[in-house]
Amino acid sequence: MLMIRLSRLGAKKKPFYRVVVLEKSAARDGRALEFLGTYNPVPNPALIELNQERIQYWQSRGAHVSSTVQNLLRRAGERQTQPPAEPATAKSAPPAAPAAAAEPAP
Repeated sequence: MLMIRLSRLGAKKKPFYRVVVLEKSAARDGRALEFLGTYNPVPNPALIELNQERIQYWQSRGAHVSSTVQNLLRRAGERQTQPPAEPATAKSAPPAAPAAAAEPAP
């Protein structure tokens, strides 16, 4: 049975994960059939990059998704639907006053 799950990379105390498709009985870091994205939990907020089309393709072929990858899919979907946050400024300047109309010459 095929699984879509995480494969760990990165140094000690600095995890980095790939989302991969592989046989369920294969080792966590075994040879993958295909790489579907990455997950980096170190920065705040965590970086999630997933190829949604390929994930759907593998699911249509019968691959099961692990619970962790399912959570990542949900989080990635939420980020795509949210509008980008506006940068906060310490003090905003008041709007510029409109220029006074020039008086006509007599």
